[in-house]
Amino acid sequence: MKTFLLACILFFLAGGLICEAQNRYWISWTSDEPVRSGDWTVFTTKIEGRKYLDSIQSSLQNEGYLSLYIEEEEIAIDSLQVKISLGEKYFWESLSQGNVPREITQDIDPVTEEYSSASQWMRNVITEAENRGFPFAEIKLDSIQRSGNKLSAVFSYDSGPLILWDSIKVAGETKTQARYIQNLTGIQPGTPFSQRQLNLASQVLSRSPYFVQTQSNKVDFQLKKAQPTFALRDRNSNVLDGVIGLLPNANEPGKMLITGQLDLELYHLGGKGRDVAVHWQRLNIETQSLDISAKESFLFNSALDVSLGFNLLKQDSTFLNRYFTLDFGYHVTSNSYLRFFTKRQSSDVLSTEYYENATELPDIADYRWNQYGLGWSWNQLDSPYFPRRGFLISSELAIGNKRILENTGFPHEVYVGLDLNSPQYLGKGEIEKHVYIRPTWGMWFKGNAGFTQNKNLLMNDLFRLGGLKSIRGFNENFFFARSYGYLNMEQRLFFGENSFLMAFADFGILENPYFAPSIDKLISFGAGINLDTGSGVFRFIYGVGKSNLQPLQFSYSRIHFGYLARF
Repeated sequence: MKTFLLACILFFLAGGLICEAQNRYWISWTSDEPVRSGDWTVFTTKIEGRKYLDSIQSSLQNEGYLSLYIEEEEIAIDSLQVKISLGEKYFWESLSQGNVPREITQDIDPVTEEYSSASQWMRNVITEAENRGFPFAEIKLDSIQRSGNKLSAVFSYDSGPLILWDSIKVAGETKTQARYIQNLTGIQPGTPFSQRQLNLASQVLSRSPYFVQTQSNKVDFQLKKAQPTFALRDRNSNVLDGVIGLLPNANEPGKMLITGQLDLELYHLGGKGRDVAVHWQRLNIETQSLDISAKESFLFNSALDVSLGFNLLKQDSTFLNRYFTLDFGYHVTSNSYLRFFTKRQSSDVLSTEYYENATELPDIADYRWNQYGLGWSWNQLDSPYFPRRGFLISSELAIGNKRILENTGFPHEVYVGLDLNSPQYLGKGEIEKHVYIRPTWGMWFKGNAGFTQNKNLLMNDLFRLGGLKSIRGFNENFFFARSYGYLNMEQRLFFGENSFLMAFADFGILENPYFAPSIDKLISFGAGINLDTGSGVFRFIYGVGKSNLQPLQFSYSRIHFGYLARF
């Protein structure tokens, strides 16, 4: 009985292999030139094999073998052997541009004697015509003559009607205004149609944080007009998140102290790219921060954006920093963005009792710094939130005059001989790269660097680093730095569109002139999860770091977590 069952299993397995073999078709081809041959190639159907042979024939003819001859020999019901006799190769002796406009061909490489160069030249002419308002242009070879294996011909060109852009149409579940899409893509009614501009519009819209495209771009041609239609669906980009607490105020008995965190971000108000954001944080009685910003995109339908910002940082009982910012952004290209900004930075010492007997300027002081700067970014990411491919480069440089104010709480002699007015410089740069290896595996790299320079640099001038958005494994704003550089690296294992497990390592170096030693080399590592819940994103990261101020011990490990609700 066992022998019978084994025989049945082998029979069915053999039958399956035979059926699978019968569904395959093998093709091999050779030619007069040994280097132009193909080994046995298997196809799922005979039709697929025939398409393969047709593509080989077209490729050889495009190289100039116009008189090639094919001999076929079917050596089995599922196997075909092909011999190709190439024959003589043809070249171009002369090609006249004919009636093709010179303004179209001025940036196109000229035709060579190779036979394939003519077809490539014609494709380039059609592409150029499509980008100049002639999407129905045609070109062909006329008056073809042969002398041996030398050919001559004249190009014949028909531009077709001039097509102009019509008004943009926006479809789908979106509040986005057509005027905003017009400014974002650069498609202006009344200008010549451009296929390149239409293709580029898809890339621009795919990077928008406000909406996603639900369908490919559609163009209707009527009465020498081209009306593009963009089907969009608004993203859940607005943010409302926060925790509010009430604690007894130890400094004022009988009163309550409000603590907590609030994040309010409203995007694309009125469908015009208008943004407003408020961030407030107060974790104890002495330290709190407030950040308010507003942005208006495409001011007066120009390529200019304008932003206003106010930031306040109260560092325990040490100092109070305030920043007022006016920022103008200019859309140079679809990927390039240029910024011009001015910022007034004010800092005041909150308590002077520790400096009553100081003999030189302390590490903190009152000052005012008016700075003027230039920023630039190049964005090639494929998504605004969780990209998997592409890179981002951004930089910023600012210069201005810093004026140190005399504080009556400090001894007068600390200001004697001190240059109270001096130039101060600041520079920052960032490079971000996403590598998409497999559908479930990707990597992320991010490098940051910055510096600030002044002859009277103060502690309240320095950069603040550490935490979830910079160097993980440390508390938020744990480090002060005059100059810094750090690298973030992540391995990501995706199990959803925006959900992934991750392992990270961060490396950094920073300089703090008020600490000894002044150079601090940082390292941290850990793991976490990014989970897209549909209505928001939950992020949990466990990390441990080492620096001059923190040993590499798990008792100093940090947990960074948060939930970002979007609506």
